[in-house]
Amino acid sequence: MCAVVGVINSKNASTYAYYALFAMQHRGQEASGISVSNGKNIKTIKAKGEVSQIFNPDNLKTLEGEIAIGHNRYSTAGNSSLNDAQPIAATSVLGDIALAHNGNLVNKEEVRSRLIQDGAIFQTNMDTENVVHLIARSKQESLKDRFIESLKECIGAYCFVLASKDKLYVVRDPHGVRPLSLGRLKDGGYIVASETCAFDLIEAEFIRDVKPGEMLIFTQGNDKFESIELFSQTPRICAFEYIYFARPDSIVEGKSVYEVRKKMGEALAKKFAYKADFVVPVPDSGVSAAIGFAQYLQIPLEMAIVRNHYVGRTFIEPTQELRNLKVKLKLNPMRKVLEGKEIVVIDDSLVRGTTSKKIISLLRAAGASKIHLAIACPEIKFPDTYGIDTPTFEELISANKNAEEVREYVEADTLSFLSIEELTQSIGDERKYSLISFDGDYFIK
Repeated sequence: MCAVVGVINSKNASTYAYYALFAMQHRGQEASGISVSNGKNIKTIKAKGEVSQIFNPDNLKTLEGEIAIGHNRYSTAGNSSLNDAQPIAATSVLGDIALAHNGNLVNKEEVRSRLIQDGAIFQTNMDTENVVHLIARSKQESLKDRFIESLKECIGAYCFVLASKDKLYVVRDPHGVRPLSLGRLKDGGYIVASETCAFDLIEAEFIRDVKPGEMLIFTQGNDKFESIELFSQTPRICAFEYIYFARPDSIVEGKSVYEVRKKMGEALAKKFAYKADFVVPVPDSGVSAAIGFAQYLQIPLEMAIVRNHYVGRTFIEPTQELRNLKVKLKLNPMRKVLEGKEIVVIDDSLVRGTTSKKIISLLRAAGASKIHLAIACPEIKFPDTYGIDTPTFEELISANKNAEEVREYVEADTLSFLSIEELTQSIGDERKYSLISFDGDYFIK
């Protein structure tokens, strides 16, 4: 899970890219970067940290040009070092290029090994660099044809934005696992971004989603763009975009993330067989589902856990020690509200179980008499290798324990999950989804 953005035909390309990345900061906080073409050369600024820590009015002024691409990093392939920050900028026989990527290439190691055998020297651990080398080694005459040829060797879930001196190339994987949307800026330029919440901030008009397997080619100074259908497969957007990753104010494949999460909460409520004084969401990702749950059962919702918003998301911290510390830093229960109460705690997912266990411990210490834990997705039993990088089988608690054993571990009085069927009905059962965390169907091979 990362964020990508591409902007073309705008004198404010770097500024629009900055604000888009700012809006999509939730998709990765390890590093951020922007590359801009001035029609001759490409300049890149990237660093470890969050968007607002890296960019300022002074360095954004140095990123002059009408083409920009940007990236927020959450490490699924590679490390959290500066070397593995994106975009990757390079100089080829066709001039400067810059590439950014959201997703995972499942054949990364196979392609990388072959490239090294052929003499390639890698500077990073990222699968994104594979594509740069494939482009450089292609014998095709144009960058477009080199990029297309390279993509034929990429197996996985991906969204790429590629900038040259005068063009922007955008491509989404054949199944459309990761989201990507196209919009129009107020100054007439185009923007693509991982989520539509980026459009809202800069008042861009949503045009449509980039289609699975589609490549879009934009040219500087040209109002029209080219669309090529590179691949044709059954679309399977990742269900985790609706469960956790996307901001609730984003529209993913025509569906409001907020409304979908409310429906997940309603589905949980329909099978809740206990009484409770009120519903408590785990902020912020459990809030939408908790609203749906509380509204369906017509019981109060209390924001009885206060979140410190200056602490990042614990799910994507690289070590368990950091995750444990951040739970206490980030979440504080309100004793005056909780004391002596029977409550339902709603969270979006349960991965390792350690965060849930800590939250329940904090709530009991604050005086809650009985705690029902309800999770707005199914049990996560399989690692997701398509751009999420959920842990190994050994780390996934539901891969090793049944629901009752998980309940005992987290020390909840009761524990409930959505079924896979309830999840898909909540999102909309008119189409297929990437559900590999729940069903182990690794459909990209």
